[in-house]
Amino acid sequence: MQCKICSKNNQQVFASKILQKYEINYFHCKYCGFVQTEDPFWLEEAYRESINISDTGYIQRNIELSQTLTILLGLFFDKNTKFVDYAGGYGVLVRMMRDIGFDFFWDDKYTTNLFARGFEYKEDDIYEAVTSFESFEHFVNPIEEIETLLKISNTIIFSTKLLPDPIPQPADWWYYGLEHGQHISFYSQETFDFIAKKYNLNYINLDDMHIFTGKKISPLKLKILKLRKFGMHKIVEKRLESKTWEDHRLMSNKI
Repeated sequence: MQCKICSKNNQQVFASKILQKYEINYFHCKYCGFVQTEDPFWLEEAYRESINISDTGYIQRNIELSQTLTILLGLFFDKNTKFVDYAGGYGVLVRMMRDIGFDFFWDDKYTTNLFARGFEYKEDDIYEAVTSFESFEHFVNPIEEIETLLKISNTIIFSTKLLPDPIPQPADWWYYGLEHGQHISFYSQETFDFIAKKYNLNYINLDDMHIFTGKKISPLKLKILKLRKFGMHKIVEKRLESKTWEDHRLMSNKI
């Protein structure tokens, strides 16, 4: 099977049952470190609900992401410009970021925008950065998706869990998502280094959060993100003006 990242031939590493019914094969690329499933014929069934029922951390994750993003965007990017949340789900994060004071917009091909209606992504606008959380592991064609993101901005801020080394067996790593069948692409540090080099970008690893960017940002300075636990995001928030009431007035005029 051909690797969807580097197009080299990869090798089957194991098989496992997903959705409690389909025995599928997983393939590993020795050249770029990527792991992928076989052609995911089961996705229509897996996505009967776009947010899977086992994702009990959805709200808590968005709270933590909004705090980390507040520090990251407020200190290292132009906080007064526009941002897009790609594969933004129900729009929870976009609404949170707008409430904080960032001009965030929503985009998602597969999920209904419930919380950020009226603030959908417009292709012709200019965006400082695009975020995409818990989506890379869902990409059927990762390179195509990344190239779509790079058309929006040359800074992509995203989250996914890196493959452990050695590659774990299905029973030993919950992130394979066997019960819901939506996770089909898995990346190593080596994979992201390959992608960054391919597009002449800098890659920054922040544990489960990652950045591809044309900007030069010191990884040492980014350690300040850990101060989220001590309320650093609140200091940054004081420099911003919430868009909650402004958005209310804007949407009220459209009724």
